[in-house]
Amino acid sequence: MSIDSVFVHKMWNDNELSKMVQGGVPFPMLSDGGGRVGKVYGVYDEDAGVEMRGRFIIDPEGVIQGYEMLTPPVGRNIQESIRQVQAFQVVRDSKGAEATPSGWRPGKTTLKPGPDLVGKVWEVWKTGMAFD
Repeated sequence: MSIDSVFVHKMWNDNELSKMVQGGVPFPMLSDGGGRVGKVYGVYDEDAGVEMRGRFIIDPEGVIQGYEMLTPPVGRNIQESIRQVQAFQVVRDSKGAEATPSGWRPGKTTLKPGPDLVGKVWEVWKTGMAFD
């Protein structure tokens, strides 16, 4: 979502994104003309008429679980966004019985929060993680 019109989004997708992502973006791009949604999330600069680049991970109950704010010249990493969504899903599905350490990827070891983990996070983390 951005303050750009749907026409600008179409041009961006057809002329740029489709060259970076085969077939273009696989989800709808939404227009927030006037920045109404951006104001709610604190990313719209009304004086300048621009939005900061914000990414919000919102759970099914509508609770923001994670967010990232970047100035417009800095791009985001969609792979990291996907990894974080997957990590939040694992934690949610486990009802908090599992935690995903830094750099966690699907299929890698999760942490089991509790007294037995205290003082052993590094040991568990280093043996179950693939550093890439």
